[in-house]
Amino acid sequence: MTKWVWSGLATRVRTTRYPARQDGSGGVSPGFPAGRVLAPGDPGAVVERCPTGALQRRGGRIDVDQRRCVHCYRCAHGEDALDWAPGYEWAAATAESVRTAGMTQPAAGSERAAGQAVRLGRAFARSVHIRVVDAGDCGACLHEVKQLANPYYNAHRLGFFFTPTPRHADILIVVGPGTDQMRTALEKTYRAMPAPRRVIAVGACALSGGVFGPSFACADGVRSIIPVDIEVPGNPPPPFAILHALLVATGRAASADWAAATAWAASVEGTALPGQGYARPDGLPPEERGA
Repeated sequence: MTKWVWSGLATRVRTTRYPARQDGSGGVSPGFPAGRVLAPGDPGAVVERCPTGALQRRGGRIDVDQRRCVHCYRCAHGEDALDWAPGYEWAAATAESVRTAGMTQPAAGSERAAGQAVRLGRAFARSVHIRVVDAGDCGACLHEVKQLANPYYNAHRLGFFFTPTPRHADILIVVGPGTDQMRTALEKTYRAMPAPRRVIAVGACALSGGVFGPSFACADGVRSIIPVDIEVPGNPPPPFAILHALLVATGRAASADWAAATAWAASVEGTALPGQGYARPDGLPPEERGA
């Protein structure tokens, strides 16, 4: 035991200072592809290489739906490759929370208003308990959630504690697309939580179904099953992105604004976001069930 103590002191490994200041350590985030304006003669062929439909042509530009991006890096290669934006503060209030805040389209400062819409309240600002549910995750996002308890991220120093029972939980973190086998367990966990409560969907699968859903075996994201307050994109998202989501839920950080912009763009285009217009357990959308 003494050997490992001295080894730690010698390597000067210490807990991150985030959120007091940004962490610039190498490898803490994979980043996200950035959209661009289509130049004359550019057909935007890079869109066709995306396996999940995260890239879309809209009004002479390529937009990125972060909910669907699985970090396959197909858009990062080739002559028409997209630039990648660094960072990790990706947690965003859902479109429902944006509407609760009284906004009909993204505007300056909308991320702050959306963040206030999902804030638990002052009583939870410094201490909350978290229940984690694996709703069919491949293991990647769940592994990143587990990293919050290690010495480098040390979520306990910020008042975030994991609990094995939903009856003591203030926040529910869900990973995975929402498989049929976990649907009932997820619903029971949500109902067992006392109010006020918040749900954080972590990872592309939890937000949109990723490469798995919708299908005969799973939904197209967690909010097809239970309400979601905060979304964390990425496949998997880095621990800092998940930590940012917890800070947003407790009112200690502003929400990212990509979700509001995506929801508004989808409403203009007349397309449904993941988790809208989809019903389980028979695996058919309402229009195909004759509802």
